Amino acid sequence: MFTGIIQRVGRVHAMQPTATGARLEVHAPGFLADPQLGESVAVNGVCLTLVSHESGALRFDAIPQTLGRTTLGSLQTGDAVNLERAMRADALLGGHLVQGHVEGVGSVVAIDRSGGGWRTRIAVPAEMLDLVVDRGSVAVDGVSLTVAGTGDGWFEVALIPETLERTTLAQRLAGARVNVEPDMLARMVAQQVRRQLAQQR
Repeated sequence: MFTGIIQRVGRVHAMQPTATGARLEVHAPGFLADPQLGESVAVNGVCLTLVSHESGALRFDAIPQTLGRTTLGSLQTGDAVNLERAMRADALLGGHLVQGHVEGVGSVVAIDRSGGGWRTRIAVPAEMLDLVVDRGSVAVDGVSLTVAGTGDGWFEVALIPETLERTTLAQRLAGARVNVEPDMLARMVAQQVRRQLAQQR
């Protein structure tokens, strides 16, 4: 479980195909003071397991389902990625509960910087938009954000300078693809409603 508060921006050092998917290596010196093999780390919002580490290099394995359902499969050497270590049970929940289970990929369709602000509009499939609640929580590339507005096939988030400085979202301009994880509670409610409707048919 994560909070959506990004702790470090790392850099992709290598993305190597393997027999079971791909091995991702991220350089983030000082990010993990005491890295533990098998621990969970969110990379651009995707929960991955640390399989090895040395001198600031963190390595993760990703299976084909993860590569196909998220943006991880398109990462290239030098790309910046948002990193967050799994939260402790006694930690402050600064963002919202994020599972690291990406629902799907959205596309940035517009950036509005009028009035000194920064609003990013993201297009998503209709089935995903049903899980995005106006003024509710959403994780975009692992960043905990508040939904600032919704429309036909899209939602918007307003980004503050702190978020733009400490995450990769300032680099996600029109045309960029981003991982989207709707709020966990919205997903659970929607699933239960679908089950009840199916039983009534």
